[in-house]
Order: sequence, then C-alpha cells, then structure tokens
Amino acid sequence: MAYGKQQLEVRAYRGQMPSPGRPTVAWREDRVRFWKAIAAGAMTEDAAAQAGVSSPVGFRWFRHTGGVNPQLPETVSGRYLSSSEREDIALWRVQGAGVREIARRLGRAPSTISRELRRNASTRTYWLDYKASIAQWHAERRARRPKTAKLVGNDRLRRYVQDKLSGVVRGADGQVVAGPTSAQWQGRNKPHRGDRSWVTAWSPEQIAHRIKLDFPDDGSMRISHEAIYQALYVESRGALKRDLVTCLRRGRALRVPRARARQKAWAHVTPETLISQRPPQVADRAVPGHWEGDLLIGVQRSAIGTLVERSSRFTMLIHLPREDGYGLIPRTKNGPALAGYGAITMANSLAQTITRLPEELRRSLTWDRGKELSAHAQFSIASGVKVYFADPKSPWQRGTNENTNGLLRQYFPKGTDLSRWNADEIAAIAHTLNTRPRKTLGWRTPAEAFNDHLQSLQQASVATTD
Repeated sequence: MAYGKQQLEVRAYRGQMPSPGRPTVAWREDRVRFWKAIAAGAMTEDAAAQAGVSSPVGFRWFRHTGGVNPQLPETVSGRYLSSSEREDIALWRVQGAGVREIARRLGRAPSTISRELRRNASTRTYWLDYKASIAQWHAERRARRPKTAKLVGNDRLRRYVQDKLSGVVRGADGQVVAGPTSAQWQGRNKPHRGDRSWVTAWSPEQIAHRIKLDFPDDGSMRISHEAIYQALYVESRGALKRDLVTCLRRGRALRVPRARARQKAWAHVTPETLISQRPPQVADRAVPGHWEGDLLIGVQRSAIGTLVERSSRFTMLIHLPREDGYGLIPRTKNGPALAGYGAITMANSLAQTITRLPEELRRSLTWDRGKELSAHAQFSIASGVKVYFADPKSPWQRGTNENTNGLLRQYFPKGTDLSRWNADEIAAIAHTLNTRPRKTLGWRTPAEAFNDHLQSLQQASVATTD
C-alpha cells in the first residue's frame, strides 16, 4: 500500500511507531472502575460488570497484574485531553468544525487541537481520519513511562532475594537436606494437602529488613517488601520467576485483595437467620427445646453430626455415612457431595433425627457458618425448627456445643476416620455422655434432666385433656 504525502508527514511528525496490535477493548476509565470495585471486595466477574467490560476481559486484567492493584488515579491531569473530549473532537470534525472552533468549544488552545489531530489521526486510511477510539489508544500508549524494576537492573540484589526465597535447606552441619519432590508448578496455588518443596522461604518483609543488616554500607542493596511481592505477582516486571510464588507462606499464584480476603462465602446465611434475630428466651436456658449443632470432622471427609440441648445438655449424635460412589466417582468441581455431609444429606439426616422429639422440645437450632447446613430452609420446613447461624469466629455463641465436642473428641480423636463407626456405636457414645453426672446440673445427668422435660410435657398434655 502506498502512503500519501499527508500520511508520510504525520508519521514523520510522531516518529517511528512499531505496530502495537489492535486497540484495547476498554479505556483507562473502565480500568479505574474495575480496580475500584476489586478494592471494595467485589469478585472479578462482578467488578467487570461494574466496569462495563466482559468477564474474560476482567479476568485477564486481574491475572496479568497478579491481583496487584495498579492504583490508577480516578482522574487525569487537566493538561491532557480526556476520552470524552476526543469523542467531541471527532464528532465536531465530522460536522465540519475548524480547529479554532473546536478549541473554543472545549476551552483549549488551538495548538492543542491541531497537535491532537496530527499526532493521533489514523494513517491506515487514504484520508487522515480522526477517530476517538484510535486517538485515545495512541494517547494511552504514548503516556506509558515504564521504569526498569530494581531487581532487573541489579543482578546482585536479585540473586540475594531469590536465594532467600528459594534457597536450599541445610542442616546445622551445612549439609543440604533435599526434602520431598513436588510437582511442577502449573500456574496455580500451592498443592492442596500435598508436598511442597523445602526451601529457605523467607518472607519479603524478612528479606527487606535483613538485607540492611547484611549490607549496612551498600545503598544499592535495598528493596521494599512490596517491590518483591510485585516482582513475583506482576507479569510485566519480569524480575523474578513466577513459580517462586510457591516459596511464599500461602503459596498463592495471585494476590487476594484485602477486602475480598475478609469476606466469606456465606450466601446461605440470610438476614433472618442471624443469631441477633434469635428470641431472647434462648439465652437464659430457662425454656427447653433450643439446640446447638455442629460437625465433628475426621480424615477422608468423614464426619459425625452433634446436637446438644441448651438447658439439659442432652446430646444426640447423627450418623453420616458416605454416599454410594464415594471413592469410585472422580471428584469434580460442583459435583455431587458424596462425603455424607452435603447440604441435602445433612438437612435430611438432621430432620430425621430431631423430628423424633415432641414439637415443644424442638424450638430452634443454632449452627455455625458451615455450608453443610446451607439447605436450612428445607430442614426448617421438614422439622418445624427455626435455624440461626452464629457470628463469624464466635464459638462462644455455641459454647454448650463446643464443650460437648471437646468431650466427644476423647472417643473420636482428630485425624481419625469417623466413617468406620456405625449408628449403634455412635448412639452408645451419646448414651455414655448423657448418663454422666454434670456439675452444672447439680450432679444430675443430662438424660435425667431431659426426661424431666418430657414428663412435664406429658403431665401438661394430660391436664389439658382432662
């Protein structure tokens, strides 16, 4: 393709420019909205929707920066034309407005508009067309001022940081201890419950402070812990290999925004099920029929459900056998819950156990935030028991159940397979606890206290009949 005189003049004016590829799908303002939503704790897909871009674009932005917020200011300096001003320039140019007229409407100098039309015009057409999208693309590309990362320009510093992150483990005698062999890094987080390489694994903060002691008089051997984190997470830095993230404590492939890390996936906890909505009479333990529940977790995804009545400390244990196909059907994300305490299985087992009691002795159930009871609405319909969830990290709100779980650990220790016990054996342990005298009950047993509640209900029923 032969270029005309005008195209050649514009190309000479703005200098040689290697082709940067196609224009971006979004502009700076979109990225600002995206990262603002991420900083507020939004998930990547939701942040992309708020920014007005597609989910793949949002995920690509997040992955390319390693989850590190680039801290883009919300507004640019008034010295520079904005994307909206470029759209006005393109529109008025098509309408036939001159350079001075456009400058007057925008409140800019005519030289600014003239320079904009020459510098950012599209030269791939016969006529020098001015398009707002192409102009904004050129302006953003030209505004980049990438700086050489400190670890890239200082090999000695880079070797020091890399050695403290991924150096070999040595014994007191100086001999290298190999440790386990780990799988090759695939760009994901550390292996779940799998071996990790044995390395020195200093944290970036430890490296940043220790280097001052090791090189007190060498100003070039200085680096902040944030610079180390960005060298690990951000692809464009290129100073440290990305697989060194496995040497960090958490071993995350991407940085998790602080606001997102504080959030938990508790979508099943609705406002009406918060413990603050629980009737005040539950707290004083005067009225029977209010229960607390939880799971005892063992190895290989085995579990036993526990229910404790608050006033009498009467305990019921729930047998949770594994579903058919466990260990045979490969585990898949969002696949069937075969471990025995999936949401539906848990709701059915709880309802089957607690509905054996009179309605007056099954008034409410307080549970922790575990997802095993995410089908609480189905359980409440089947049993008539209202479910409330304790606050996060507040085990004292279910103190009776936590104390009972501690007693049960004598029979079901941590790190053991709980699926080997059948329903009769579990019931025997519950009977053992219920027939043990308790100081809080005046040395009566939970079974005796619970039986008193049952007898009082029977007497009240007889009196009503008479």
